[in-house]
Order: sequence, then structure tokens, then C-alpha cells
Amino acid sequence: MHTASTTRRRIAVQIGLLTSLIASALVFHPTTASAHGTVVDPPTRNYGCATRWNGPDAPGMQEQDFMCYLAWNQSPDAMWNWNALYANNLGENLESAIPDGQICSAGRSEGGRYAPMDNPGHWKTTRVGSSFPITVQDVARHGADYLKIYITKQGFDPANSMIAWDDLDFIKQTGRYPSQFEYKTDVSTSGYSGHHVLVTIWKASHMDQKYFLCSDIDFG
Repeated sequence: MHTASTTRRRIAVQIGLLTSLIASALVFHPTTASAHGTVVDPPTRNYGCATRWNGPDAPGMQEQDFMCYLAWNQSPDAMWNWNALYANNLGENLESAIPDGQICSAGRSEGGRYAPMDNPGHWKTTRVGSSFPITVQDVARHGADYLKIYITKQGFDPANSMIAWDDLDFIKQTGRYPSQFEYKTDVSTSGYSGHHVLVTIWKASHMDQKYFLCSDIDFG
């Protein structure tokens, strides 16, 4: 026999479960309102993983794309939220604000969300020449005060070492970009070969918000 109190308890439990599911969906699937942006070409580590695979259990990922497999299973949230890899209020002394070994997670590896982005390993690379374009998509249209571009030094091994500031060559800094969906800049280099990591730091214009965006590239 079901009493009114039993019915109320069941309804409360069902509402609780529904609320939990809705909260999970909001966490793992960012809406347009919460979207920011990233480097889409060459794709960043988590943007590439998110666009190549649709979740941590995607068939074939472990065999074909092992670093994405590790990242998806270590922190699915970092893959779904590929457009929010930033840190606020750092000032301009970035080398003091972001520890060595945490550059690709914007110093946010301690909390775990973006820790996989710092993992050394054989990430999928994008083939580039000595000169190549970089494309940033700014879904939220924050604008950009600048893009700072770095490339890991020749001889650095991204497959076995986390990236420290001393491992990076500064390539260029752009000027401002007005609020728009896409920013592009061209990079010219010499003397690089093999697997490198491209680090793009995007300083948004709406506040002191800096994005740390790591893309794996191969100079051939």
C-alpha cells in the first residue's frame, strides 16, 4: 500500500535525479552563453580530441589516438569545455604566474580539469611548413589585445617532457583584434623539424583573461 508520504518521497527522488542529470549536461556540454574560444588551426590538444572523438568510450580511440584516449578518460570535462582554457587576472608576468609544466593547462592542472593538456606523449600532429597560419575562433567575441606565439625549442622532446618556459622560443606578438568571430596571424620560422608544440597565448579584451592554447605540429 502506497501512502502519500511514500509518493512524495519518490517524487522528490525523481526530481533530484533529474536535477543531477541536468547539472551534468550543463557541466559537460557548454552552451553558447558560456562559450569562449580556442585555436582551431592548428587544432589545440583538447579541441582536436573533441572534434575527432565523441566521448571517452569512442570505439577505436585507444588504438588510433592514445593521447586523446588518456585525456578523455582523465578529464572528459576538459574535452567538452575546449573553449574555456583560460586563467584570469594574471598580469603580464606570465612566467611567474604559470608554473613550468602547467603551461598547456593555464596553471589549472592542480584542480584536475585541464591537467591532461600538460601530458607529454605522442599527440596527433598537424603538418606545417616553415611558414603557416594560425586561426583563433572567438565564439564569445571578446576581442584580443594580442596573441603571443611560442614554439618549443629544437631538440625538446614533447613525447617525454612537460613544457617549461625555458623550453619555448618566442616567435611573435600581434597587435589588437576587434571583436569578431575569427582572428588569423601568419607565423614564419626557420630551423625547426619534427614534432613541436605551438603555444598561443590569447589575451582577451573584455578583462584580464588569458587563454593558453597548445597545438601539436610537425615540421616534417
